[in-house]
Amino acid sequence: MTTTMTMLDLDALDFSKGQGTVTVVAQDASTGVVLMVAAADREALERTLATGEMHYRSRTRGLWHKGATSGNVQRVVSLHQDCDGDAVLARIWPAGPACHAGTTSCFGKSALRADELGTLDATIAERAVAGDAGPSGYTRKLLGDRNLRLKKLGEEAAELVTACADGDVERAREEAADLIYHALVALRAVGGSLDDVRAVLGRRAAR
Repeated sequence: MTTTMTMLDLDALDFSKGQGTVTVVAQDASTGVVLMVAAADREALERTLATGEMHYRSRTRGLWHKGATSGNVQRVVSLHQDCDGDAVLARIWPAGPACHAGTTSCFGKSALRADELGTLDATIAERAVAGDAGPSGYTRKLLGDRNLRLKKLGEEAAELVTACADGDVERAREEAADLIYHALVALRAVGGSLDDVRAVLGRRAAR
């Protein structure tokens, strides 16, 4: 993965409201899930910009490089300040759980429903990167067999067409979900991603 990091204007941030810190909301760039909220002072954000990995300021830890000991680093995709300059949205790629309790998000399992498509695409990406060393299963089988994934893509599209022609809304929902899954796998196999599709839709909407 490559990173194009939005550079913050640190001079535009208002650290005084938080007694020397601003609030940072860490969001998974792939899934949209809010992972954690922490504080960062100017030094922490300077280190973040310099290294490309999230740094925070903790009352107990001081300057804190997320994942320095656990390995669960947070690679920065972009940083955006809010309208008041006292909060920062950090879109990241997490290398592991964000919460000290070992969970993906500090806000519990319900937060993981923020973007089911993003979560699905991220899981497919993990299977693709892991290759033969990753867990076996249907997704890995599809990624490794071009003919099978193209065959299944065609079958799922035909089944959705049939369900819609029959006016069967329940089956149409299920078939649409199956088609989206197989489409994301096929897209990943040729080097694409859900974010690429979002970018295309964004350009079309802008017209």
